[in-house]
Amino acid sequence: MAVYRLIAEAESHAHGVPVTEIHFHEVGTMDAVTDIAMVCMLMNRIAPDEVVVSPVHVGSGQVRCAHGILPVPAPATAFILKDVPVYGGNVRGELCTPTGAALLKYFATRFGSMPVMKMGAIGYGMGKKDFEAANCVRAILGETEDRTEQVLELSCNVDDMTAEQTGFAMECLFESGALDVYTVPVGMKKNRPGTLIRVVCRESDKEAMLALIFRHTTTLGVREARMQRYVLNRKVEELQTPYGIVHRKDSSGYGVKRSKYEYDDLAAIAKEKDMSLDGVRDMLDKHLRHE
Repeated sequence: MAVYRLIAEAESHAHGVPVTEIHFHEVGTMDAVTDIAMVCMLMNRIAPDEVVVSPVHVGSGQVRCAHGILPVPAPATAFILKDVPVYGGNVRGELCTPTGAALLKYFATRFGSMPVMKMGAIGYGMGKKDFEAANCVRAILGETEDRTEQVLELSCNVDDMTAEQTGFAMECLFESGALDVYTVPVGMKKNRPGTLIRVVCRESDKEAMLALIFRHTTTLGVREARMQRYVLNRKVEELQTPYGIVHRKDSSGYGVKRSKYEYDDLAAIAKEKDMSLDGVRDMLDKHLRHE
């Protein structure tokens, strides 16, 4: 639904009508529905930590569609690919459709060159048209020793918000995909105590984060800083224990390994058994050591 929402917003912009009045043409056919549904299903099963997409080759020339003859990239495709690195090249034809653009935009963690990694699986999708270059898209699944990713830090200063309003804004930002949200006490003009609100997010979530910041805070402006984030590889293990299912977060990279039980699972067992959190951790450790 999120992928189709991207397409609907693009069609809405291209036609100048509300999203509720959009009629899907090519992207509403069963093969397009299948493409989107199956990619979403496969991405859910693969569950990659990061998705890196190379600059998108959109093609050149013109394309014939339900709306007539349009330039490449088509208006909806161009709208979806805003803020995405693209290039045209010498191939005459449409190489990226609204469906492909929306899938790339939704799932991409970042756009750039292939990271250093050990390749584990390689898949090809072949197009029916013959061009000078191979008409295919390639996906490579691999593992990196250490992970880095580009993130944005969005900041604003406020001096007229209550603690409840600030807390609510932070909750909304986290629920919408912010990687981190935190506040710092600051001194502002006229010697007023204020709050610096900082939101760390992915490039693909920038517009949504900006809209939420302006909606839920009193700021009149937001600053943007682009930075590199170094992160550990993370995965979640579902452990079967005599006390119920417990999730454990395992992290590794940069020469370190660490594990941590999910707090909500520990808290539920602690309340049920009338124990401390440390006591539940020790009990789980002993159980897993003897398995």
